[in-house]
Amino acid sequence: MTAGRCLVTGGRGFIGARLVAALAADGVPLRVLTRGEPAGSDEVRGDLADPASLARACTGIDTVFHCAGHAHAFGALGEAEAARHRQVNFEGTRALAEAAGRAGVRRFVFLSSVKAMGEPLEACVDEDWAPPPVTAYGQAKRAAEAALQEAAARHGMHAVSLRLAMVYGTGGRGNLERMAALVRRGLFPPLPETGNRRSLVHVSDVVAAIRRVAVDPRAAGRSYIVAHPETHSGRQLFDALRAAQGMAPVAWGVPRGLLTAAARLGDGVEALLSRRVPLDSEALGRLLGSACYSPARIERELGWRARVGLDEGLREMLGGG
Repeated sequence: MTAGRCLVTGGRGFIGARLVAALAADGVPLRVLTRGEPAGSDEVRGDLADPASLARACTGIDTVFHCAGHAHAFGALGEAEAARHRQVNFEGTRALAEAAGRAGVRRFVFLSSVKAMGEPLEACVDEDWAPPPVTAYGQAKRAAEAALQEAAARHGMHAVSLRLAMVYGTGGRGNLERMAALVRRGLFPPLPETGNRRSLVHVSDVVAAIRRVAVDPRAAGRSYIVAHPETHSGRQLFDALRAAQGMAPVAWGVPRGLLTAAARLGDGVEALLSRRVPLDSEALGRLLGSACYSPARIERELGWRARVGLDEGLREMLGGG
């Protein structure tokens, strides 16, 4: 089975651009949806809030890869941000799924997030984890997954949601990339070792997973966590980032209590100014807490497995290749 003619949303973004390049290299006929001025013959202008443009974009398409979305590194700070998540990540996905179904699209792959699940705390969880998402971003992604499957059932589409762990690589602008820049400048404190476990995945493995689920009939109607099976503590990530940048190892770490006090101070500043600061309790939780997600289902059912380990992935991320 082949993907046929493909539509990629978010094709200028971090993951979408990698996917477009991979598909183009294999000679797959492409159409890329962009909100900006089309830059080439394969791009068409459209917006997730404009149903007419989505209908035009989906005409003659076999497979939709929905990579566009509104991402935020932290939880929403107010109703406006929460509304933006709902408008783009939920309502936009629902509108695209409906347009795709009406146009006769056969396959639809949606890039969701592990945040569509409840927080795992110290557990390492899979897709059956019962607690609901707690952030506006995660709630919108979870609602979008349900809307996609409802549209797929009505229109007979092969629809798959990929719940991505933290994705990193060249061109990314996520937490790991920001952490790397601060480490390089000597502005990131040596973290204490807390034994926490955090899941992540390199962008090239994400592209491989996207392409796999699009053409494997066993994936229809499923949601899959996409992550590397190995997890790392915040301290291990700090050490790996220093090593990848040719920096000497650091033998000490800032005490957890001191970091906690600084984070609480950041919380107070945020409450006063209604704006994010670099270190607050949520940011500290990302560094010292666990976020462990098991990719066992996609490994077992489809035979996909992340291949890029941390050291190789960081070299690619920092070296640009």
